[in-house]
Amino acid sequence: MPQFSDDLFLGSAQTNMGLAKFANTSTVNGTISGTVLTVNYLASGDPITVGMYVSGASVTAGTYITSFNSGVGGAGTYNLSASSTVGSAETITLAGNAYLGDPAPMSVGVGPLGRVYIWDVVPETKQTNNISTAASYSGAGNAVLAAGTGTTAVIRNDGVSVIQLDTPRAVSITIGTGTITNTNVTISGYDVYNQPLTQIIATGTTQSTTVNGTKAFYQISQVAVAGNCGGTIAVGTTDILGCPVRYTDAGYIISAGWANTLAEDTGTPVVADTTNPATSSTGDVRGTYTPSSASNGVRRLVLSLAVPAIAVGPNATRVGALGVNQA
Repeated sequence: MPQFSDDLFLGSAQTNMGLAKFANTSTVNGTISGTVLTVNYLASGDPITVGMYVSGASVTAGTYITSFNSGVGGAGTYNLSASSTVGSAETITLAGNAYLGDPAPMSVGVGPLGRVYIWDVVPETKQTNNISTAASYSGAGNAVLAAGTGTTAVIRNDGVSVIQLDTPRAVSITIGTGTITNTNVTISGYDVYNQPLTQIIATGTTQSTTVNGTKAFYQISQVAVAGNCGGTIAVGTTDILGCPVRYTDAGYIISAGWANTLAEDTGTPVVADTTNPATSSTGDVRGTYTPSSASNGVRRLVLSLAVPAIAVGPNATRVGALGVNQA
């Protein structure tokens, strides 16, 4: 699953959370005359830094150190933001930082934090018959797979012959003319991570129509037709593109660039189907995106996706990154 060598993680140990780089606290022996603090010696605590608040008997509230004049080892003179009079040497407290804030100690950190994933793809033009050309079926049977434009016939390492798509995307079935009866077409194959998956697509009853699937396939190994639908059936590709990582809310999409333009694309995101276990009727386990205009082998999709801690980092899970097991 996606991992990074520099994952941000603030664990369970106490930490100072806030804007301040340092949460210094010091006590000094000294006097104040007007806007000048004279430190005789550092009694305890951290080194004195510009911006620390000054408090003590007769010190004006909200006073802080604005600059250092002279001295060494903490002893010396410092300029203050407001006038006070502390005539005899006494204990003066210095704390926090007026410039950077004053963070409070916390018992737990904020980690782990997430990442931004850049999905960059140039999909080929979709085709209605580049997986299987139009054919009639008198009864149940398997379609003859034939690679067309934008697809390739491949023999996998396990010896299975498949039609490989240019990029993970949903498939379509196109119905010819005739008296159409609703018939199930079962698509079987693999996703981009080599997980086997299936999807059942019903033809419906309308002639000369195309029905799109919802799962993103990378390789097709079988197209099984349940029976004669009354017209021809062809199988091809769609512009429903499969996201490489899971997203469960459209709000995780930071930006969607399409076709070499800075304007945000008005495409259609479909978030991951989190049904567990997945079935041949559920949606894509990672989510899909359909650009606002047709792909053509030139238009590029650059989608920036916020990936939460469940998908990357020390507490990441396979489900968080890649979705539930395919079915």
